[in-house]
Amino acid sequence: MVSKSFIPPKEESSSSGFFVLCILHSMIAIVCGYFIMFCPYEISVVGHGTETARKLLGFGLLPHDQLVLQVSDSFAGLLLFVIGFLLFMVAFVKDADFQNYFAKGCILLHFAMALWRVYFETRLEDLANVWLRQMIGDFVLAFSWVFFLVYSWTEKYD
Repeated sequence: MVSKSFIPPKEESSSSGFFVLCILHSMIAIVCGYFIMFCPYEISVVGHGTETARKLLGFGLLPHDQLVLQVSDSFAGLLLFVIGFLLFMVAFVKDADFQNYFAKGCILLHFAMALWRVYFETRLEDLANVWLRQMIGDFVLAFSWVFFLVYSWTEKYD
């Protein structure tokens, strides 16, 4: 019986661009989550303007309604904070196939967020004037992952 020598499969190298991109997106999510949880008025003023921020935070509403809005904002901020930490952990994954799969998922997520802004935020009178700027931000974040995929593709085939 002839024994064949074991040849390990070709190992794809992981990209350092993935680490940098994950850390960058992680810091963005953590900082935004922090500000949404602990400085909701200030971040709303920066994102929407003073008048819209007052409406969004429920100034002039019943105390119960204001509490519901504050809890909702706190959960949204907490979600962003947790997403930031998950991105931080994913940054250390060295598997190139996982990195490509994860990047494609992030692209779909950012495009879905942009579609959500088009279909729902344009219908809300208070958010109708800022949805375009936020949608452009979604596209910028999505294209950062597209650039990573292009970079890893050129790295793989060069």
